[in-house]
Amino acid sequence: MNTMCPGNRLSLPTEPDFSVVVPLYNEEDNVALLYQAVSRALVQEPRSYELILVDDGSRDGTLERAAALVKDDERVRVIEFARNYGQTAAMAAGIHNARGRIIVTMDGDLQNDPRDIPAMLNLLEKGHDMVAGWRRKRQDEGKRMLVSKVANRIINGLLGVTVRDSGCSLKCYRRELIQTLPFHGEMHRFIPALSQLAGAKIVQVEVRHHARRFGTSKYGFSRIYKVALDIVSIRFLLRYSLRPRTWMLRPTLATCLLGLGILLLVETERPTVIVEWSIVFLFAQLALFLAAWSTLGYILAITEPRVSQFSALAAKLYAYRKPPQGDPT
Repeated sequence: MNTMCPGNRLSLPTEPDFSVVVPLYNEEDNVALLYQAVSRALVQEPRSYELILVDDGSRDGTLERAAALVKDDERVRVIEFARNYGQTAAMAAGIHNARGRIIVTMDGDLQNDPRDIPAMLNLLEKGHDMVAGWRRKRQDEGKRMLVSKVANRIINGLLGVTVRDSGCSLKCYRRELIQTLPFHGEMHRFIPALSQLAGAKIVQVEVRHHARRFGTSKYGFSRIYKVALDIVSIRFLLRYSLRPRTWMLRPTLATCLLGLGILLLVETERPTVIVEWSIVFLFAQLALFLAAWSTLGYILAITEPRVSQFSALAAKLYAYRKPPQGDPT
């Protein structure tokens, strides 16, 4: 991963007020227009900012056009991936290289509107940790909208999230929050759930959404299974973090009851067929137990550090919001 920054020129402050992170993949026709849209939207913005463009291994002229912007504007930084790693990895790279106190993320296909950024920044400054965009009037084809609605319903139902549009990339975060969250798979879709786990204050706001003008969507049904796996892992993380001692009580009780039921069946019914099937069930139950136990050990090895991480993040966010002793504000 390479980072391109302007040289031999007046540089930005070490910590600009906010950073705008934009992942790019085969968006050569949109790069210049994206830069112009961001510049126009933020020209009257009193806060200083930087624009971080992350090229996710594009195979067209995206990187060259992004690099050309660095020469003309010291606020632009470019991160280059050697190959395509996916939107989550690109977004994570931009976030962890951002220097702003506040980090804004958005897509690079011109469907998000940077004119919504100032209002979102103002909301964040009122004491929230995250401002999530809601594409109420979404300008996409029916297939994408249907899949998105179903995904949002599943995410909200299983993970207990109240954000209407988890897939909207236009969001604002406090750096203390977003740079501490884990990123893998399609995890950028679950940032509201992970933030909620850390006790973050989240607010959502309706944002503009435009139809794609150039290029093609990188979204497809191939991502569905990745999203499903991430939902399972986050569901596990949420349940374990809330009830680390009793979260396995129900599965354990169900297994014990199944074994007891088989034992009673063998004792009360003498036919050979019943006994044979009972033995099959017992061995199947044993196999499932061993498989679940090995999987559980692996998951716990990953989850336990995460729980401590979220606890530390929750304390950090609380300390950030709580005024110092003696401060009347």
